[in-house]
Amino acid sequence: MPELHLKSWRFRAEREQDWRRLDSLLTKAETGGANGLKRDELLEIPLLYRQALSSLSVARSISLDQSLTAYLESLCTRAYFFVYGTRSRLPERLARFFLRDWPASIQALWRETLVAFVLSAVATVVAYVLVRRDADWFYSFIEPAMASGRDPMATTASLRETLYDKPGATESLATFATFLFTHNAQVALFSFALGFALCLPTAALMVMNGGMLGAFLALFASRGLGVEAGGWLMIHGTTELFAIILAGAAGFSIGWAVTFPGERSRVDAAAEAGRRAATAMAGVVCMLLVAGLLEGLGRQLITSDVARYVIAGVMLAAWLTYFYWPRRSEPA
Repeated sequence: MPELHLKSWRFRAEREQDWRRLDSLLTKAETGGANGLKRDELLEIPLLYRQALSSLSVARSISLDQSLTAYLESLCTRAYFFVYGTRSRLPERLARFFLRDWPASIQALWRETLVAFVLSAVATVVAYVLVRRDADWFYSFIEPAMASGRDPMATTASLRETLYDKPGATESLATFATFLFTHNAQVALFSFALGFALCLPTAALMVMNGGMLGAFLALFASRGLGVEAGGWLMIHGTTELFAIILAGAAGFSIGWAVTFPGERSRVDAAAEAGRRAATAMAGVVCMLLVAGLLEGLGRQLITSDVARYVIAGVMLAAWLTYFYWPRRSEPA
């Protein structure tokens, strides 16, 4: 026992100065932030951290007293989170996400976004043309349960009432609007989640959603309500449909990385694409929340077709500017 105590004392005496130095630097960083450290101090911490890890390993191997081992474990844990963990606070992380990370991830997906948009647009046009030529095509794109009476059998008056929240149509319109938003949110999430399957499910969802939009517009247009229906949809649709297209782009990026990984392994390619796509999808969720707010307020408070189109145009311009406006690169 005296020999073990002597060994422990010598071990501590030879290294304690470095431990205390690391402890003081970490305390300074924890109280004042990393910005409070000088450049030399920032460079010193990783070196002292590795020395402390070595000391901890030795302390465990020669069974020194438990209090010393516990102290070194605590010290190494604190140093680990400083060296390898994030040091930004939540407000800083949120600001970085909205100012740089999210727009950068969307810009990186511009090719996939274009593909998702083209698929949706072509499906919309095809469905619109087919339904205008033959109303029976409507049921090929929209299930009767989803239509909730808004089908070729409905009267023009009842269709008009659904667009302006008139008495007798309030409850029905609210149910349909909620169902439509829930459906679009599901399409967005599934488009992303199923992208790994060689992009095929994502492409199918883009086509399906575009077909539903085209069939819906064709039905109202056949009754002379195309402009009115477009305003009712677009007041929140420019945000909601844009979110779906971005979700499809995120899914395409993962599927493309899995199918054509290049020189990387499929796992590495999918992981890299997944990180970028996950950032984009976190923002897509925010867009869906904004769309839900616009849909709720637009349905209840705004019945002017002009106002609806103005809001739709402003929102689309705002999203395009936010995502694609050139930003200064961060200093290295």
